Amino acid sequence: MIVMKFGGTSVESAEAIRRVAAIVRARLDRKPVVVVSAMGKTTNKLLAMAAEAAAGRRARALEQLEDLQRFHLNEARDLIGDGRQGEVLDLVQALFSELAEILKGLAVLRELTHRMIDAISAYGERLSSAIVARGFGALGMDTAHVDAREVIITDACHTRAAPLLPQTYERLARTVGPLADRQVVVMGGFIGSTEDGITTTLGRGGSDYSASLVGVGIGAEEIQIWTDVDGILTCDPNLIPNAHRVKKISYSEAAELAYFGAKVLHPATMRPAMEKQVSVRVLNSRRPEILGTEIVPQAVPCSNAVKALSCKRNITVVTVHSTRMLNAYGFLHRMFEAFDRHETSVDMLATSEVSVSLTVDNSANLNGVCEELKQFSSVTVENGQAIVCLVGDNIRYTPGVAGRAFKALEKINVRMISQGASLLNLSFVVADEDLSAAMALLHEEFFRDLDPEVFERR
Repeated sequence: MIVMKFGGTSVESAEAIRRVAAIVRARLDRKPVVVVSAMGKTTNKLLAMAAEAAAGRRARALEQLEDLQRFHLNEARDLIGDGRQGEVLDLVQALFSELAEILKGLAVLRELTHRMIDAISAYGERLSSAIVARGFGALGMDTAHVDAREVIITDACHTRAAPLLPQTYERLARTVGPLADRQVVVMGGFIGSTEDGITTTLGRGGSDYSASLVGVGIGAEEIQIWTDVDGILTCDPNLIPNAHRVKKISYSEAAELAYFGAKVLHPATMRPAMEKQVSVRVLNSRRPEILGTEIVPQAVPCSNAVKALSCKRNITVVTVHSTRMLNAYGFLHRMFEAFDRHETSVDMLATSEVSVSLTVDNSANLNGVCEELKQFSSVTVENGQAIVCLVGDNIRYTPGVAGRAFKALEKINVRMISQGASLLNLSFVVADEDLSAAMALLHEEFFRDLDPEVFERR
């Protein structure tokens, strides 16, 4: 068995779904389980209409809902022939009727809770999986549609729920595995439910994570992540159009890239696969003939020190200064307790005798953190920063990587540096306005020559 996850751009229209169907049909002998994201930008649109309703703008929210319903109905009609449209069109309309009632209630309550966000945003995957499953059927494949909420069981931490692995794996093995022996199983990613049946989500981009969970749960031989790029590239192609394809990379390197901003994978994707040693491959649904990137358990021999560059934008640097730190203990504990209380995670950290600088990528609760920190220290905040990350297993063995990086960036001000906490990366902070130039300079420095066993020049 294999798991094939298709992202929003891969199922954004009837035409795209037909492409996906051809890809799946070519692999029927491998007993595929298909995990799909919401169609196109559906999740963003659902969240936008939820915000309108919560602000009391009911008419505007329902107008947006009608537009989204029209889109789904039109694509479903295009995908499915006249003789088979009735069932799927009735289902789509029923789901949108449910959603309309939720939005009307939200416009009265005027409170958009995390639980409500999950309930609303889950409709994207509920719709796409229903349409894709019935579309596959209309195109001649024997399919079974599974509601992911019946098999992905999570805690109650809404908008970023954590799977309860024993319960999830047991249900996947009992339900999805036997179905996949005789039919193409289609299910939505990103969504799950609590043990009490309350809808949850795994966080934005969580369909990759869902696919990894499904792969482990059914004992798949491979997890395939189908997206709109040729695999993992040496840099974001939006920044470096001629970035090269990485043919093979280790779990650890892929996880590091994902955590530091590589959008081709969700950061949590690798965790279940790593635990059970399931192979992962990243592929392009628009160019299925490309072999993509294979992600494997062990480090891959490579003559290049760096495998790929990654970056995170919209970073905030917080600097905490206090002479109480000098020759004292407990200061960092007290400082991080403030971040913990306000549910704010930290990416990078640098310390001196009397100050600490750190980065956060979600500043929603940062004001509360800073107010607590100011009770025992002085605090400065710098917005508009970016993290640049060089990732590669060879970084730990290759002298001079940092020297080459900073030589390349000699005309760009580097705000923070981090090396050593991870043996796989060298990270630093630059102003967001300098990010494009920094990435171009680093790419030229580290990928001028390529190991042909690991990279394919594009």
